[in-house]
Amino acid sequence: MKRFHVNVSVTAMEPSVAFYSALFGNAPTVLKKDYAKWMLEDPRVNFAISLKPVAGVEHLGIQAENGEELQEVYNRLKEAKESIREEGKTTCCYAHSEKSWIKDLQGIEWEAFYTFGESTVYGESLMEEKTCCSLT
Repeated sequence: MKRFHVNVSVTAMEPSVAFYSALFGNAPTVLKKDYAKWMLEDPRVNFAISLKPVAGVEHLGIQAENGEELQEVYNRLKEAKESIREEGKTTCCYAHSEKSWIKDLQGIEWEAFYTFGESTVYGESLMEEKTCCSLT
């Protein structure tokens, strides 16, 4: 079963973690100095926050539980007839994933991904850490 994904940029981690922990009634499942993630079952969502200079919705997405589901979601991206950026296997948000990106007609970035492991770093390189979880 796929999971809805939301990533929000925040300008202060501690108060944001406290707010969302209270809102969701749960502590984050991943907590780093610049990133936190809640894997919720009700509602079924992967909600993440990332420390950035400007606050707001970073991107939305659909998280697959396996490669077959990811292919199903990817096929839907192709049906949307917008430009797709195939990122492939990558390290981002302290996880190893395979992902693709698309922008909707309003310019909102959507990520389709399957996570298959944890990482000790936010991104693969210093440059990637700055652009991780972003289409551009």
